[in-house]
Amino acid sequence: MSYATSFQNKGFNFHYFNHHNNKGSCVFSLREKIYTLHQIPFRDYRCCSSWKGLRCRTVLSDRVDEVDHEDWGFESNTGKRVESSELVHLVTSLNSSTLSAEGQFVRNGELTSNKILQSLCSRGKLTAAARLVEVMARMSQIPHFPSCTNLIRGLIRIGQVDKGCKIMNMMVMSGGVPDTITFNAVIGSLCKRGHLKSALEFLEGMSLSGCLPDAKTYNTIIRCIFDKGDPNLAVSFWKDQLRKGFPPYLITYALLVELVCKHCGASRALEVLEDMAREGCCPDINMYNSLVNFSSKQGNYKDTALVISNLLSHGMQPNVVTYNILIHSLSLHGYSDVVDDILKIMNETSISPTLVTYNILLNSLCKSGFLDRSISLYIKMVSENCSPDIVTYNTLLNALCKEGFIDESIQLLHSLSGTNCSPGLVTYNIVINGLARMRSIKSAKEMYGEMVEKGIDPDYITHRTLVWGLCQVYQFEEAVEIFKVMHRIGQKIKGYAYKCVILGLCEQKKLDSAIQALDLMVKAQCKPDGKIYYTLLKSVANEGMVNEANDLHQRLIELKILKDGCLIVGAHT
Repeated sequence: MSYATSFQNKGFNFHYFNHHNNKGSCVFSLREKIYTLHQIPFRDYRCCSSWKGLRCRTVLSDRVDEVDHEDWGFESNTGKRVESSELVHLVTSLNSSTLSAEGQFVRNGELTSNKILQSLCSRGKLTAAARLVEVMARMSQIPHFPSCTNLIRGLIRIGQVDKGCKIMNMMVMSGGVPDTITFNAVIGSLCKRGHLKSALEFLEGMSLSGCLPDAKTYNTIIRCIFDKGDPNLAVSFWKDQLRKGFPPYLITYALLVELVCKHCGASRALEVLEDMAREGCCPDINMYNSLVNFSSKQGNYKDTALVISNLLSHGMQPNVVTYNILIHSLSLHGYSDVVDDILKIMNETSISPTLVTYNILLNSLCKSGFLDRSISLYIKMVSENCSPDIVTYNTLLNALCKEGFIDESIQLLHSLSGTNCSPGLVTYNIVINGLARMRSIKSAKEMYGEMVEKGIDPDYITHRTLVWGLCQVYQFEEAVEIFKVMHRIGQKIKGYAYKCVILGLCEQKKLDSAIQALDLMVKAQCKPDGKIYYTLLKSVANEGMVNEANDLHQRLIELKILKDGCLIVGAHT
């Protein structure tokens, strides 16, 4: 017996019905393809066109082995050994911008050229190395394949995709087989640039060369197809790959279904599931959970019910992850009564709540302000031998602080020290924020000192919270000291924080500290606005330094920071 599901308004109903398990299996066959150069039609190379572009000779496998395993001595094409100084001269010449493509390197033997190629690649001379490979191709020389692989990856990294594609073509035409990582780098770069056709051509050439695509290859291309706005093409592409005998990667299948759901809705995604099952690629519970997650996050519970119904019709049962997804979504959308129904169903089907389940429920109750129910749930959680984690305690601490139970929060935090849930940065930030909101700034500073003593580095949130709390109690000079700490360790400070502190110091006539804060603001490349300058000028003038204020005012006008005539600086204006 299983549950069928339907959502109606706020109702979430499960009904029993019979079903059979019709699970299929992934059946596929690998079809071997022989790749020979004389079968490839050659033509002039074009940007990013895949396996049709280079005039290179056919390479025999025994010749490749000879090149790969022979001693790499320096030899010219006359058989004479080349001195190291001569090699340096050759490399220097190759780096020269005046070198002709058929320059002195046409006189080099294959071994010498490859030694230079290896040297250039090891020193990161990618452009020169690419030119050398082109020269070698014209001379029907076999390039050193590992160097070609490194060269292709390097060119892709620096954004020279066209050159990378060209070198890969040369390598393959010479009998080399790039590895999957290199193919994926090229295909990924093409897809990023929207060159889907070229990426598909490289995929075909990848298979023909004897290097099988992996899940990353397929995922990259499928994402590119969806970026082009053609979900049907993505489905056809994946079916075609399955029919060619490639492995039905589950992660790719899941991605395809998820993207179909996102772009076309759950109904179409379920159709794809059925279609793929006929190709021998059957869904699992994780795939259904992905669809449940997407539809429920959108608040589209009609689609959610449709997905669960389809799940049950295939002989599967929702697992604890399915229920956790539903509980989280329903809680966020305010359907607490439906959450209670879900919990009852879990109990009836002997699926026990996990730590994740309890944390979701606690978070929902705390956000809704039901602190008493949250504590009761916590007690129940412990009684059922479900050990809380730091997420549990942070959730409770946040609720306690929001409700004003500061002493209880501090007590709970201290009780966690030395346990498996020792308080960390997030925990301290929660309590410091609660103390700052209650204007218990002395306790907040003590908590700050305590976390530093324990070796926990305060972050931007910690310092921002303290600055805000200090401003609430008009302790602007101490806020400047926090600014200094933040500036020293490279933490960014918002302009409004500077403004609040500087204006507050000006009102308190603490000009030295205000100027310190302004200096920090300028050093942090945070441009002060006119109000800060005018307020500072007035404060200077009101301290009896009218001439100094007028001189500063005129200087700011000259620098076009202030407008002329906006303010006549004088005492007590």
